Amino acid sequence: MAIRIFIYDDSNERRDSLKALLMLNDELKFVGEAMNCKNVLSEIENFYPDVVLMDINMPEVDGIEGLKLIKTNHPEVKVLMQTAFDDSDKIFTCIKNGASGYILKNDKPQRILQAIEEVNQGGAAMNPAIAQKVLDYFKPNETKNPLSPKENEVLAFLAEGLSYKMVADKLGVSYATVNTHAKRIYEKLHISSLGQAIAYYYKNLKN
Repeated sequence: MAIRIFIYDDSNERRDSLKALLMLNDELKFVGEAMNCKNVLSEIENFYPDVVLMDINMPEVDGIEGLKLIKTNHPEVKVLMQTAFDDSDKIFTCIKNGASGYILKNDKPQRILQAIEEVNQGGAAMNPAIAQKVLDYFKPNETKNPLSPKENEVLAFLAEGLSYKMVADKLGVSYATVNTHAKRIYEKLHISSLGQAIAYYYKNLKN
């Protein structure tokens, strides 16, 4: 089944470019677009996308506010943030609010398609320059780790950008087993998104 995509971007040219890119791929289905997040909840409920391509800087209601509304009301929808700005504060705000990934607008088309597939499969797509910023930002902290050794292992692989399927292959277990570990990680850390889990990993567990 094709991955359903909704685009938020205030640039007509950018939306048209993304639509053209999506239509070249049979595994992706463009379902709708908007120039800001003013009606984000009704749009998500009407078009029910699997993945949202979310611009950050838009008039009236921006992408950060849109992200918060989507993740609060429809946590199962993956939100892939995109911006022209390499802005650390906005990156971390998006991650902390449940973004599934973060790409720059000047990323190559193939990278954008790959990022959509990664977040749809449960991975965390992140432009390499942004991943390095995350590493630099989250310094290790002395804290009691509530996770089991196996959950730590799963989280470490997810933090490297592997999808659930890839983690399952690495560990020689089923996709369902990895999914169960991920759910327990979310419960133990009191979080609701992979981005938050990865932020925890870099802040508290990464040596």
